Amino acid sequence: MAGLSRRQCLQWAGAVLGGSALGVRAGELTAAAPFHFDISLAQWSLNKAFFDKSLSTLDFPAVARTSFDIGAVEYVNQFFMDKAQDTAFIRDLKQRAADHNVKSLLIMVDGEGDLSTVDEKRRKQSVSNHYKWIEMASELGCHSIRVNLHGSSGAEDWHRASLASLLELAEFSSPMGVKILVENHGGYSSHGAKLAAVLKEADTPYCGSMPDFGNFCYQRESGDLWDSACIKEYNLYQGVADLMPYAGAVSAKTFRFDEQGNEPNIDYLRLFEIIKAAGYNGYVGIEYEGHDLPAAEGIRATKALLERVRTQLS
Repeated sequence: MAGLSRRQCLQWAGAVLGGSALGVRAGELTAAAPFHFDISLAQWSLNKAFFDKSLSTLDFPAVARTSFDIGAVEYVNQFFMDKAQDTAFIRDLKQRAADHNVKSLLIMVDGEGDLSTVDEKRRKQSVSNHYKWIEMASELGCHSIRVNLHGSSGAEDWHRASLASLLELAEFSSPMGVKILVENHGGYSSHGAKLAAVLKEADTPYCGSMPDFGNFCYQRESGDLWDSACIKEYNLYQGVADLMPYAGAVSAKTFRFDEQGNEPNIDYLRLFEIIKAAGYNGYVGIEYEGHDLPAAEGIRATKALLERVRTQLS
């Protein structure tokens, strides 16, 4: 994982969480090296434009660089589901990224089946469905793909099926140098301790986490993933601390901003103290999902917030 020593990270996470109920203050923690992270842009931040086709994925690297001066991107396969094995498309996308000096970091993979189902035939098919995205990621020079482990049965069955799928994916991806990252993204995957336990047992550098600041609801009223009211939510700060020992990427979610440019419902300084304590120095991806600002303004506001926090903790 980029910038991580797992043993140090676990020790530091314990220091963050011990005695202060996660209420650490800036300056109380120090990392072994000067704190720094680079900023990337998640394609999902512009999802409306990609869904209505006013933007295409081939435009994305240029938009990241010319509109936001961001030099790294995270793709979402929903916007190019039929292109995973399209060699011309991959070649063109790779060239456009190179033309704008933009790094392709990862592909977020959705819609390829249930990797944590207890139905072994379906689980195996889902694993196989992800292979083409691993190959595409390798062709683009990405370090990872992001997968989902939602889960629909009991926690123990979810753990066993998730572990099996991750290890099978890692066996396929490791010769290509591509990591398999799991985002807290609904269901049991949004329970920080449960997901961390799967990753700990996997015990391979080719399986890791992608902590997201906005997805820690692990049970909803109607049993769905996104639409009904949340009835059980994991603590955001605990969840990020649980997942940072395995982090290969971080997703900086924002929804709204106050007059000072802060996210009023997410304590960014507190989160980045945890991230700093973990020794993480990889990319942090902007994922703006708000409605108060147009997407472009929300992206710029998130970037400014990240830059300000980075300066405060450096």
